[in-house]
Amino acid sequence: MRDLGFKLLGILVLAGSIGAGWVLMEWGDALQQELKVGDDGIRYTVNRGASFRSVVNDLAERGVLQKPRYLMWTARWTGKAGRMQAGGYHLSPGTTAEELMDLFVQGKVLQHNITLVEGWTFRQMMHALRRHPELVQTLEGASDREIMTAVGYPDLHPEGRFLPETYNFPDGTSDVDILRRAYGDMQALLIAEWERRDGSLPYGKPYDALIMASIVEKETARPEERQRIAGVFVRRLQKRMRLQTDPTVIYGLGESFDGNIRRRDLKRDTPYNTYVHKGLPPTPIAMPGADSILAALHPEIGDDLYFVAKGDGSHQFSATLAEHQRAVAQYQLKRRRKN
Repeated sequence: MRDLGFKLLGILVLAGSIGAGWVLMEWGDALQQELKVGDDGIRYTVNRGASFRSVVNDLAERGVLQKPRYLMWTARWTGKAGRMQAGGYHLSPGTTAEELMDLFVQGKVLQHNITLVEGWTFRQMMHALRRHPELVQTLEGASDREIMTAVGYPDLHPEGRFLPETYNFPDGTSDVDILRRAYGDMQALLIAEWERRDGSLPYGKPYDALIMASIVEKETARPEERQRIAGVFVRRLQKRMRLQTDPTVIYGLGESFDGNIRRRDLKRDTPYNTYVHKGLPPTPIAMPGADSILAALHPEIGDDLYFVAKGDGSHQFSATLAEHQRAVAQYQLKRRRKN
C-alpha cells in the first residue's frame, strides 16, 4: 500500500512537471508569436490613462494579438504593465508580442514634423499649421490676439516671434504646442545672442535686433551677404539715414501688394515705409532665421551704405551715392534688356 502511494505521488509530480513544462512552452511561444498586422503594418494609438490590460484586450479583439493573457502576465511580473507610454505607434510586420510590450514601455511613438520656413510671415506660418493633417487644430478662426493669448503673450505682436525650424512632434500635439515651442526657442536664441552682441549697435533692446534680422532675412537668401547687408543698415541707422528697404514697404502694403512695387508705393505713408520714416519699422516683417539674427548682432564692418540687386540673387554694394546710382543704372538696364 505504501509503495502504491509513492507511485501515485510520482505520477502526480511527473504530470505536474509535464503540465508546467507545457505551459512554459506555450507561454514562450505566445511571447514570440508575431502580430497579425498585414504587409504594411498598422497604426495604433495608446490613449492617455489606458491600462495595459485594456490595450492588450483591444488588440486581441482586433485579431492583432494572439493569447493575450501570457503577455499580460509577463507585463505584470516584470513591472512593465505600469510603464506603458501613451501615443501613436506603428506596429510593423514581424513584431512579436514581447517586442510590442517593449515598444510601449520605451515609448517609441510615431513622430511627425512641420517646418517653419525662414522668411515666412506670421500669416504664412499659421496657414501651414492649419493645413498640417497631424496637428490638433484649436485655433481655427482665432484672431492674432487670440492666438498670442493662447501662446501666453496676449499683448505682443506676433510677427517674427517664432523661430523657423523643423519641429518633430508625436500624436496629440496641438497647433498651440508648436507655437509655444517656436516662441520659446526664438526667445532663448535672441536673448543668448543679445548677450554676445557687438558693441555700439544702434539697438535699444533685443526686439530691435529681431526687427533688423527680419529685414536682413527678406533682403537676401545668400548666407555670405547677410552680415554685409546688416552692416549697411546699421551704418544707415547710425547716420540717421532712412533704411529705404523694399521688403518693409511691401509688408506695409499687405494684401494690396500685387507683386510689383511702384514709385507711388515708395511714397505711401505706412508705418513700415522706410523710404518715408527714419529708423526701424515698428515690428519685424517676417520670421528671421538664426543666421540673420547673428548677422544683425554681428554686422560686417565697412563703408558700404547702399546696395542693389544684380538680378542673380546677389547684390552690388556701394559706399557712395554716386557709385550706387551707377550700379542701379547698370543692373536696372540689364534687367530691362532681359525683359
